[in-house]
Amino acid sequence: MTTQMLARIALAFALLVCGVSPGRASPLEKLTFETASGPHTFMVEVAVTPEEREVGLMYRRSMPADHGMLFDFGKSDEIAMWMQNTYLSLDMVFVTADGRVRRVERATQPLSTRVIPSEGPVRYVVELVAGAAERIGLKPGDRVIHPRIAQPDR
Repeated sequence: MTTQMLARIALAFALLVCGVSPGRASPLEKLTFETASGPHTFMVEVAVTPEEREVGLMYRRSMPADHGMLFDFGKSDEIAMWMQNTYLSLDMVFVTADGRVRRVERATQPLSTRVIPSEGPVRYVVELVAGAAERIGLKPGDRVIHPRIAQPDR
């Protein structure tokens, strides 16, 4: 067993002992994407703490098509994600501090350790079931509405 695998097992154990379940980071909250085809609402869990962001959607075997996870990194920076221990193919939406989609990585490969970069400073990442971004026509520049995300004047 590698050191990295042991570290992940230790993290999972610590999270369970502390009462943080890898099955759900937080209660579901409404998040809306405003696209050219109109508003599209998803119910998302919010991952704010380092522990919640570390676990994310790992170990999940299914998720409803209208659900996802919002990762709040607390400040704008270059963000890198990966799919290790994540069984679902996901669309990753990289979002700027003012709620604009910067980039969309569609249909990520489950269980991959390939680094998926934000390609510029972002504060948030939204993970959706693969295919959701295409279904709603999501593209860079679209707006993301959620209480955590500051909205510029319209």
